[in-house]
Amino acid sequence: MDRRAFLKTAGFAAAAGALNLGGCVVLGGRRSARKPNIVFLFADDLGYGDLGCYGQKRIKTPNLDRMAAEGMRFTQHYAGSTVCAPSRCVLMTGLHTGHAIVRGNALVPLRPEDVTVAERLKAAGYATGLCGKWGLGEAGSTGIPNRKGFDYFYGYLSQVHAHNYYPDFLWRNEDKVALRNIVDHPVKNGVASLSGVSSNKLDYSHDLIAEEGLNFIRQNYQRPFFLYLSMTIPHANNEAGKAGMEVPDYGIYKGTDWPEPQKGHAAMITRMDGDIGRVFALLKELGIDESTLVIFTSDNGPHREGGNDPDFNHSSGPLRGIKRDLYEGGIRVPMIVRWPGRIAAGNESDHVSAFWDFMPTACEAAGVKAPEDIDGISYLPALVGGRQKQHKFLYWEFHERGSKQGVRMGPWKLVRFVNAGKVELYNLDEDLGETTDVADKHPEIVQTIMDYLKTARTSSEHWPLPEVNA
Repeated sequence: MDRRAFLKTAGFAAAAGALNLGGCVVLGGRRSARKPNIVFLFADDLGYGDLGCYGQKRIKTPNLDRMAAEGMRFTQHYAGSTVCAPSRCVLMTGLHTGHAIVRGNALVPLRPEDVTVAERLKAAGYATGLCGKWGLGEAGSTGIPNRKGFDYFYGYLSQVHAHNYYPDFLWRNEDKVALRNIVDHPVKNGVASLSGVSSNKLDYSHDLIAEEGLNFIRQNYQRPFFLYLSMTIPHANNEAGKAGMEVPDYGIYKGTDWPEPQKGHAAMITRMDGDIGRVFALLKELGIDESTLVIFTSDNGPHREGGNDPDFNHSSGPLRGIKRDLYEGGIRVPMIVRWPGRIAAGNESDHVSAFWDFMPTACEAAGVKAPEDIDGISYLPALVGGRQKQHKFLYWEFHERGSKQGVRMGPWKLVRFVNAGKVELYNLDEDLGETTDVADKHPEIVQTIMDYLKTARTSSEHWPLPEVNA
């Protein structure tokens, strides 16, 4: 059966996208009885090549591989940034790092005027829950989850706190929940850090977070809900040195001859995959599998921390670079989307999309208007076979160890090293691994992108960049 025939059988026309009528979602003339649940499954520092369905040979991810077989696998999806906090800000607000309030890993909270996807979905009648890592507002700030649209929150507020898989507390809404772990917090300039390493390692935070996510579904499945399950796997505990890949056991990797950090890295990913399988089993058990849109992705590329070697299992796949790079390996991430009866099984999409597209996609699926003046374009048409709008440019900036900017324009990828006054240009259609800089051969392409850079960003007191004069 070809794609058009499938879509006709499924109840919507191949040429039609998703429409919003009276708060109900209409797909090709088929009115949904209720708004779809939205589950966003988020990994932390998972590389493009870390999943079996993206070419991984040794790390086992059967549930995510099955998700891809039953849904759609995107091959050109991009994170909001190459590190944690700005990437999550982009995801939540629909603004790329040229416009978002958070553009680097620093304690800059979301403001009251920063509208999140949770706020828009809550206004549309959704129960909204976040289980896991937030990173967009410390305790008492304007950016905490309960002030940014989430009815329920359990997990870490601070990304530094989230380094430790065995913390002495987690947050439930605005209250600290004590755990049994004993943590020695390092002191710097007279202030105890939220980071640290546990000396007894009893309560594994990922397991607690996964269970809270399942409980949120159980408690809210009779109404439309949005669950942001923001896991910390496979991020390292940076403060634990080469023992930073913290996991209760190595599971099926225990008997391998791999270095200990690689056993831990693989075991973390497979553990996460198992919990994702539990999510799908619960959706089926509750009879809401076909009314739930599930999206899986990662916040940036793979890391070289906690003793992990991203080259050992080819975590970046065919891409160049890792976390903190604006090369493809730092920002191109896996994305799998599953929605039985709406998305054709076993499909692959080469639509070029990014985290700032999630806000309009979720809003369109929920039948609610997205905020104006965001950077995102809904990719819902790409999911259901409609006419999909395209980005002319994708933009990133990164402020660490020297400022960098990245732009994708069609097949062209430009990386600007601001402090060094250098630009590199790659043709991704011909050179996915970004091995050959062709800036000198295509000065007209470089000039077009440099002209775009003059208007790509707004000024920011926290993230200054010199103006583009070239």
